[in-house]
Amino acid sequence: MLAWFLLLCAPLMFGWIRASELTFELPDNAKQCFYEDITIGTKCTLEFQVVTGGHYDVDCRLEDPDGTVLYKEMKKQYDSFTFTASRNGTFKFCFSNEFSTFTHKTVYFDFQVGDDPPLFPSENRVTALTQMESACVSIHEALKSVIDYQTHFRLREAQGRSRAEDLNTRVAFWSIGEACILLVVSISQVVLLRSFFSDKKTTTTRVGS
Repeated sequence: MLAWFLLLCAPLMFGWIRASELTFELPDNAKQCFYEDITIGTKCTLEFQVVTGGHYDVDCRLEDPDGTVLYKEMKKQYDSFTFTASRNGTFKFCFSNEFSTFTHKTVYFDFQVGDDPPLFPSENRVTALTQMESACVSIHEALKSVIDYQTHFRLREAQGRSRAEDLNTRVAFWSIGEACILLVVSISQVVLLRSFFSDKKTTTTRVGS
């Protein structure tokens, strides 16, 4: 019975929703755009987060097929925007790091298009779902939450690791600098002390009678 239950729920563990999820490198003074074909009336959600680089901020801009700006934010670390397509066509969303002169960024985004279809053809029926169908729906919702939490914690872990590596690099350079300064000061002190105790040769001149 358990095998049949898992076999029934297995297709439900995979989402039917169309989504674009990507983590990419955004160099300094650069701009990267992505395009998505969307039909009218479709609900979409754009979510992004800067994982590494600089002050962890980036510019984001979303435009409809006519070039109308639907969303625009400057120097954001993370954000989420939901909208409903008002027309058919290709929507464009861009990430810009043009304000940065020497630091590149690592950006993650998730662009979801549409809602999940019903798990069962008769899910919207008037009668109640069976016990197995209800259990499958609950498992499906729980798995979606688990995936969202895993993605969130992976991003937090990557961001924390980046901060730790950057701090470690700074501490290493600071330690090397302190060691060099200590070495120079020690050599200077030794040379100065030797000059205090060194014998100075004096020259005497006899005046003949």
